[in-house]
Amino acid sequence: MGANIYRNKKPAYVFLIPAFLFMILFLYFPFFKNIVNSFMHIKQLGSSATSFNTPWYSNYAEIIQDENVWTSIKNTLIMMVVTLIGQVGIAIVLALMVDNIGRGKQFFKTVFFFPIVISATALGLLFNLIFLYDKGMVNQLLESLGKSQLTDWKAEGIALFTMMLPVMWQYVGFYFVILVTGLNNISDELYEAARIDGASTLQSVRYISLPLLHNVICTCSVLAVTGALKVFDLPWTMFPKGMPLKSTFLTGTYMYYHTMETKNVDYGCALAVLIVALGIVLSKVVNAIFREKDY
Repeated sequence: MGANIYRNKKPAYVFLIPAFLFMILFLYFPFFKNIVNSFMHIKQLGSSATSFNTPWYSNYAEIIQDENVWTSIKNTLIMMVVTLIGQVGIAIVLALMVDNIGRGKQFFKTVFFFPIVISATALGLLFNLIFLYDKGMVNQLLESLGKSQLTDWKAEGIALFTMMLPVMWQYVGFYFVILVTGLNNISDELYEAARIDGASTLQSVRYISLPLLHNVICTCSVLAVTGALKVFDLPWTMFPKGMPLKSTFLTGTYMYYHTMETKNVDYGCALAVLIVALGIVLSKVVNAIFREKDY
């Protein structure tokens, strides 16, 4: 009797149709329309395309020749590495440390997750003040420690580090909460058996916690890599228009720059297609590298 209720799938289709219509209208149609727009000439944002470009693939030919595109891709790849090491890596360490303390777990969960709650725009403005050349908090701290020459944290060569540091800091708590949840799902009986066998805390972490966290770490890694492609608000607040010398552009900020600043909308559409293509390729690569295991 219980299994028969799942044979009639018509009610399920009725409830799924609104969701499919919503996705088609607000996700798939704009995406395919964006692909068409990348081959057409659009004078400004909000206006209709006048005609196809001459030649029709000119935007994609320009992408290959545009040095800023390659700079933004390089910076985005660096962001992915920073995300994996600086966000997921630090989150693993923090999760393991918090899981092994007796009291205060809820306090640390709240403190580490708190940066996610703050608006990225507000964080960008905050870190702009922190890294100010004159009277910025970091430079004042260095002065108090005896450093006479101030550091320009937005200068060429160091600007990329200045931009990525707050991005890394903001999302550590997000992966920390996911990993702590994964640790909570590991049975305490395994740790108790390990202690009876004489295993130290480090050995328990190495042979129990990390292996059983493998699938959770894989999920966090995929989220981190694909999320790095979408980073926009905080970097743009700190380094609008890719300053200095357009060396801090990411794929997302460079697309926004052409769409909203230079009004080169069709070129921005082509850059959006490039971002989607990169996301598909990189997600496949990451899924292949961080393959989940069955236990």
